[in-house]
Amino acid sequence: MITFGTGGWRAIIGEDFTKANIQRVAHALARRMIREKVDAEGFVIGYDRRFLSRESAIWFSEVMAGDGIPLCFVNLSAPTPQIMFTVKNMNLPYGAAITASHNPAIYNGVKLFTRGGRDAVQEVTDEITEAANAVDLSDIHPIPFDDALRDGQIRLIDPRDAYLDSIMERIDIAAIRHRRPRIVLDPMFGVSLNGLMTIFYTARCDIDVINDRHDAFFGRHLPAPNPETLVDLQHAVAEHRADIGIATDGDADRLGIIDENGAYIPANEVLVLLYYYLLRYKGWKGDAVRNIATTHLLDRVAQAFGQRCWEVPVGFKHISSGMDEHDALIGGESSGGLTVRGHISGKDGLYAASLLVEMVSVTGKPLSALVAEIYATFGEMHMAEYDWGLTETTRGDLHDRLFLQHQLPDFGKAVERVSYLDGCKVYFADGSWLIARFSGTEPRIRCFAEDATMEKARELVRIMAGFMNLPFDD
Repeated sequence: MITFGTGGWRAIIGEDFTKANIQRVAHALARRMIREKVDAEGFVIGYDRRFLSRESAIWFSEVMAGDGIPLCFVNLSAPTPQIMFTVKNMNLPYGAAITASHNPAIYNGVKLFTRGGRDAVQEVTDEITEAANAVDLSDIHPIPFDDALRDGQIRLIDPRDAYLDSIMERIDIAAIRHRRPRIVLDPMFGVSLNGLMTIFYTARCDIDVINDRHDAFFGRHLPAPNPETLVDLQHAVAEHRADIGIATDGDADRLGIIDENGAYIPANEVLVLLYYYLLRYKGWKGDAVRNIATTHLLDRVAQAFGQRCWEVPVGFKHISSGMDEHDALIGGESSGGLTVRGHISGKDGLYAASLLVEMVSVTGKPLSALVAEIYATFGEMHMAEYDWGLTETTRGDLHDRLFLQHQLPDFGKAVERVSYLDGCKVYFADGSWLIARFSGTEPRIRCFAEDATMEKARELVRIMAGFMNLPFDD
């Protein structure tokens, strides 16, 4: 079964992520391009370092070639944002990356992009899902990759320079060269290293690297930058007395940050730091866009500078659309993905990392001091996040109670309103909030809460977990 969620189609290799299903998705997309009369404009595909990613990109390409779609094949593993940039830069109607982003190593998947280099909206992915699941394999006539390459139907490209130049044009290289910060990079065995090394060596930074080899099992860790997976980076920052530690997830669209003291900076704080820096220190103007499970501290920063923060459902395509609609300066999510106006309409861990290094260089302040500056100015907000795996029965029961009967526990404080825009979000009168929502990519339910202290945020989650009859281990 092929199902596209908020982050594309992701499935377990050998279960649903199979050669046959990859071919079905490719054929469904090719038929859509032909129907829209954009097939002659072409297509671009890239892939990350996961098991079978390159082979999957080849299988995808062979089907597209058989359907008469001219195709550009990125011939080295590449960051997902580089593929998005290439779709935009070449003005192509569609593109794809073979990746399962930050999912475990047993997963792989496909992310689809549309013109302008943005994530495909739900209308597109819903249509592709339905069409792909209905494809009869006998209707697919792939052309062998080498034959299509020889005939010019497939063309090998390397778009790295254009992508990296675009980033370097947007950051203050001179300020970074003047400061020469020391950086530790952790690509988490993924695809960001060459790009980040190029940017930061150009800026004359001192660089140390960990976890840089090609390992399709990601060192047997989840390739997601979070406190549990970045312990090695924390030690490396302390050992090398670095100014900043930077980690990116498997396909480099998200990042995680360690400060000069070796402390993990939550993704919410990274987003707020960058927005504050762009507004106060660079003098830029513009609203912010965040998803429904991301910090409200962003709202306080926006209001203080005469801007507004807009709330959208989970899924970066909604953030991209919101940024377009409101000409916003920054958009981001609590899972570590963000983008800034003028680059691409999607998450980019390399660009975000570059801006953070610029921030440290321009302000001359360590990351911990900048976080303290924000808390002193706008107050503190801390987020607790938990998730649970669900059986089909448990999921159905929770869906009925939360979204049909609209049941909620007594949280012990005044509720301002409840939203069902995407999940069940409770806004409290004191400015804190809690949301419970089903994952768009896995059979799980996630619960986020934000309050003035971590203890208060955890208490909100504890109450909600008890109401849902789910274990809570604090």
